Amino acid sequence: YEVEESLKRLGTDYIDHYVTHWQDATTPIAETVETLVRLKDEGKIRSIGASNVSPEDLAAYIDTGALDAIQEEYSMVRRDIETTLLPLCRKNAVSVLSYSSLALGLLSGKVGPERVFAQDDQRNGNPRFSQANREKIARLMHALEPVAEAHGASIAQVVIAWTIAQPGITFSLCGARDPAQAVENAAAARLRLTDGELALISTGVAEHLLGLDA
Repeated sequence: YEVEESLKRLGTDYIDHYVTHWQDATTPIAETVETLVRLKDEGKIRSIGASNVSPEDLAAYIDTGALDAIQEEYSMVRRDIETTLLPLCRKNAVSVLSYSSLALGLLSGKVGPERVFAQDDQRNGNPRFSQANREKIARLMHALEPVAEAHGASIAQVVIAWTIAQPGITFSLCGARDPAQAVENAAAARLRLTDGELALISTGVAEHLLGLDA
């Protein structure tokens, strides 16, 4: 029903990538995938994805042989999937779409320690956006400036390029407040960081983000 309604709203015959956003503990994953495979066979979806999965969920999806990609939060400040999900995906040729690559703007280079958030801003009161955290982030952003200048790029573009370069990460999904930000984010795909620059950035992440409040 949801697929049929989406097709109507989008005015198309198929959906390129269909993702189960949150996993339903009451429905076996094999049963979910069986339905998704049927939709794929009917040409209504082109690929199958899952989001916000546990390692056990991922293993169950992989066992079906039908999983094309997962979508998970991943950024310089959230790297836990490196030891949980990414090894499984790399072993089984499953693509990984990282969402919140700029961590709600925290890694954009535009949210400094002096920033005051409005009461209705979801970042207001979020521990990740504490002033202490933003001071650590500011030091990291400063360390990235030479790399950005060398490529004629923005800090955000360097962060996105670093994210895509991490082993197992296939795509970087970033939000945008306006068309200009969307264009800037997309242009990061053309940025090719050298091995030395990637090492420099990773060292900066380890040095400045150690002990960052999640």
